Amino acid sequence: MKSNFFIFFLFLLTALSSLFFHAGCAKGQTQTASGSALSLSSPSVVLIESNTGKVLFEKSKDEERIPASITKIMTLCLIFDEIEKGKLSYDDMVTVSEAASKMGGSQVYLEPNEEQSVNTMIKCISIASANDAAVAMAEKIAGSESAFVERMNEKAKSLGMKHTHFINCSGLDDDITSGHYSSAYDVALMSRELLTNHPEISKYSTVWMDEITHKTKKGESKFGLTNTNKLVRYYKGITGLKTGSTSKAKYCLSASATRNGISLIAVIMGAPDHKVRFSEAASLLDYGFANCHLYECNYESISFDEVTVAGGTPGKIQQYPAKKFRYVFTEPYDEGKISYKISDKSLIAPIKKGNTIGNITFFYENNELGSVPLLAMDHCKKASYLDRLVEAFLQFV
Repeated sequence: MKSNFFIFFLFLLTALSSLFFHAGCAKGQTQTASGSALSLSSPSVVLIESNTGKVLFEKSKDEERIPASITKIMTLCLIFDEIEKGKLSYDDMVTVSEAASKMGGSQVYLEPNEEQSVNTMIKCISIASANDAAVAMAEKIAGSESAFVERMNEKAKSLGMKHTHFINCSGLDDDITSGHYSSAYDVALMSRELLTNHPEISKYSTVWMDEITHKTKKGESKFGLTNTNKLVRYYKGITGLKTGSTSKAKYCLSASATRNGISLIAVIMGAPDHKVRFSEAASLLDYGFANCHLYECNYESISFDEVTVAGGTPGKIQQYPAKKFRYVFTEPYDEGKISYKISDKSLIAPIKKGNTIGNITFFYENNELGSVPLLAMDHCKKASYLDRLVEAFLQFV
């Protein structure tokens, strides 16, 4: 009897040990979209496909955390916006203020009244994460860092960044209670904005080593720049983007890469050390490239009929798609099961060239994937009385 009880006790102990072991293993793992376990120690991460913005993987993506220097992604967005508007050029000179020169943290040791070009400042921010260069650019664009930060928050709101608020342009803040915070998903949104609308950023963010020349009253001196993003050295297809770290933020990274037409953005926040930051970003990107299947429609086999315009001359107008349709599947797909529907609007003249006059919507097994606007190929003016007479005459000829 005692022997049977002892055997039962050993069996129960073994079963419980196995249960606790598996529970412990699962605790550090997060399920991917495909159901496989991706083990990540960073508390907040997200992986998105850049073209569509589709979330491929996430772990506490909306948790508000200290972003550290990945704040500068938004700073760079505004800098490139100014260049695109023609309000700033790469050759414009930027004078460094006393305040900018005293920023501390990661810097390139700019001196008060030192002048550097916008191109050099972008290089310093992108490669070396220079706080002094970031503040100097903020003052150049908006007159003061505080005014620039207002623009940063306005831009964040326009991008749908619901868990972000900035109080400076550098990220040199180590206390979330101060009101400077963001989330992994919001960082992905502003990264996507920068990479999509200003792809020239990759010319800076993929440089491993460079140098600048300080020109001050003391003379000229060279200063070396080394990229803080170590993935630049070894990850295939890397396009950027930005690192960040402080004692409380720990280690953060927004990493972007493109392979075979698929562009991904992986954001890591709060990694325990710099090695984990890079390895987990690489793991996310690897997962994305392994599981993403890109469908792209060039419309070669699709004909777009002319659309009738009421009261217009000409009476019909040709339409065309605004861009290629792209969709990323996270598992293999059958292209034969993809269908589309063209929807036209009821048009009344006048119509301007480039106006949206319809859309083409794509489906997979009757599930909507997305749509692309159809634009007017030419102008269509409102028909005059004479135009109508001529049109009526031509119908009888």
